[in-house]
Amino acid sequence: MDKKQALKVKSKIWIEFQDEVVFGLGRIKLFEAIEKTGSMSQAAALLGMSYRAAWGKVTATEERLNLQLVERKQGNRRNGTRLTPAGRELLLRYIHFQKEAQEMVDQLFENHLGELLNHLNQRSALEEE
Repeated sequence: MDKKQALKVKSKIWIEFQDEVVFGLGRIKLFEAIEKTGSMSQAAALLGMSYRAAWGKVTATEERLNLQLVERKQGNRRNGTRLTPAGRELLLRYIHFQKEAQEMVDQLFENHLGELLNHLNQRSALEEE
């Protein structure tokens, strides 16, 4: 381990309902790609997933929340998909939530473990020299 590199904590947070994923990092990426491209097929391709898998994730999230999050236009696979106002708001609020949660996790790590682990790591590195 690089002696000058500090330890960091990483976390993944997602929302579940009855042990099923409702929203998390994968859904964020999918919703961002839909917003960027205006197309489910292009969003799916951008993320390396099938069109069917992308729609499956969207539909599952909508069913679990009982909200329409994506507008569908029949027969237009290239430019027929966009987030509803509720979908856009969920995306933006979740991104903000995720950022704040990571900041809090970083602070908790630093408060409880960061100084100790970095001190032990540096001491161990000195002993190896």
